Amino acid sequence: MPRIALIHALAHSVAPVNEAFERAWPEAVRMNLLDDSLSADLAREQGLDERMNERFLALGDYAFRTGASAILFTCSAFGPCIDAVARRWPQHPVLKPNEAMVGEAAALARHGRGRIALVATFAPTLASMPAEFPSDLTVVPILAEGALAALDAGDGARHDALVAQALSRTSPDVDVVALAQFSLARAADAVAKVVQVPVLTTPASAVRALRARFVRN
Repeated sequence: MPRIALIHALAHSVAPVNEAFERAWPEAVRMNLLDDSLSADLAREQGLDERMNERFLALGDYAFRTGASAILFTCSAFGPCIDAVARRWPQHPVLKPNEAMVGEAAALARHGRGRIALVATFAPTLASMPAEFPSDLTVVPILAEGALAALDAGDGARHDALVAQALSRTSPDVDVVALAQFSLARAADAVAKVVQVPVLTTPASAVRALRARFVRN
């Protein structure tokens, strides 16, 4: 079985992706690397720079040199840094957290009106992630304010309620809802109750994509 390195910038991302592996690909060997200062430094500095690139390259180098077959990064605000890791290690799969979900959401949107609701609780995600969707589609960004703070305080129920409220308050006319962060996966059921379209989560989409690369059915 391949060894998959899961690299996290938020502690809240660890459980959702491991739960997704347990459901869809329990045989995969996982290693979890967490540096929660990455998200804190990004929020404080308001941007990505060469120092952040170097930090991601160091994490990627460590993961592959321990024998990982692939890396899945689980924080969606660091796209350019993840691209740098992929360029350094072209012989191995290096997945952005939202890469697989973007593909699934785009396919669903193209069968409808071409509109996707992108929901986040971490504002920098909405600054970087919309550009990852195909340019012929319309991305409607929605920030669930206060939800991440609720999760940080240990109030998961309030987090989920605030995410659902953000969608019901905005009422976007879309074909699919994309929950942008791994930490948002827990709110999928609450969101599904207030919308009439498919709800995608990043961990479920990512695990499906990784499994397809390594497992022949």
